[in-house]
Parts: sequence; structure tokens; C-alpha cells
Amino acid sequence: MLRWLKRRLDLMRLTDPRWRPLFDEDASGEVVTVDCETTGFDTKLDDIISISAIRIRGNQILTSQAFNAFVRPEAEMRADAIRVHQLRAIDVENARSMREVLPEFLDFLGGRPLIGYWIDYDAAMIDRYVKSYYGFSLPNRRIEVSGLYYDRKYGDAPQGTQVDLSFAAITKDLGLRTLALHDAFNDALSAGEMYVQLTDMQARGVKIARERTHDATASITAG
Repeated sequence: MLRWLKRRLDLMRLTDPRWRPLFDEDASGEVVTVDCETTGFDTKLDDIISISAIRIRGNQILTSQAFNAFVRPEAEMRADAIRVHQLRAIDVENARSMREVLPEFLDFLGGRPLIGYWIDYDAAMIDRYVKSYYGFSLPNRRIEVSGLYYDRKYGDAPQGTQVDLSFAAITKDLGLRTLALHDAFNDALSAGEMYVQLTDMQARGVKIARERTHDATASITAG
């Protein structure tokens, strides 16, 4: 089912008016950068253990108004996930449940679009709880920063061009600082910084130059 149709049907069936603002894109023009850390990497079986969200207004990343929460999971913590985010079961055993955290997160989110790197994964994790607790799908529009980056660097690339959409490649090309990865707040902040810079480049018609040789360093040029 197309997302817009599912969204419309969910709105028609909505019974709790508290969640009506989620279905109307926020008039302020703000967006929210979001990241989750999880017990594993299966969106159907694993649970969120940490979630962060930061509002962005224009080119301002409002870190002082960030939403941060640890979550006590029901799913078992997987070893491969622990190696990534370094959070153990004991680190979140006294945290609140997702049923307690989710209403606060959704109120913080409102109708603002979701920004992120691999945002469909984070949105799918959140959406599973929204569907389970409230009976509708998360309706917020999603913006993938790697897609914005692709447009700036590879949008006019000839067929056969090697494409690198890794977090490291984006950080390097945009000249951004490297924060400790796989921390929900840091990853949300980094994605927010990518979004601000890439949307500014888009507005100014600026492209990211592709490397002409193996040793060439990517640069930013107008065009």
C-alpha cells in the first residue's frame, strides 16, 4: 500500500485526538533529526534501547532542546549490537519502558519531518511501537541525508561511476567533525549537520566535485 494512502486511512480511523498533530506537517518549517540504538538489527524482533531527537530550525540545530531517553527493552541484547553501540543490558535495565517514553517522543516530534542517516531503519523501529500501542503508522515525512548527498555529488554522474554513500564519506566531503559513532545523540547531531549543509548547498546550486583520480581529494565547487 502506498504510504500516502495508508496515512490517509490511518487519519480517518484515528480515535485519539492527541495524535492528530502528527498528521499535519508542522507550520514552523522545523524538522527533527532522529537516531536510535537497538538490541539488534531486525526491525520486527529487536527493541530500541536509546533514542535521541533534535529539532532543526532553518540552519540552527537546537541541541539545547534535544530529546534523549534510554529504554528498557524486552528483547534480548544481541552481541553484534553490543559491539556496535557498547550498551549492555545492565546499562538500561533501570530505564523506562517504551510505552512510557513513546508518548513524550511523539509530542516532541509533532508533525515535523524526520531526518536521518538510514532514517527508514529508525522510523521502522519506532513505527512498530506506534502501530502496537496506538493502531496507526508513523505518518511523518522522511528525509534521508544520504539521498541529499547523492544528489549533490552523483546526481549528474555518468553511468558506471562508483558511488560511496557511507557515513564516513559524507562526513569527509562536507568537512564535518567526526563524533563518536553509534551514540544516539551524536548520530542524530551528525545527521543534522549533514542536513543543514546539504540543504544550504542545494539552495545555492552547489555541487560536490567527484574525484578525478584515485588520490584526488573531493572538493566543493559551484555548479
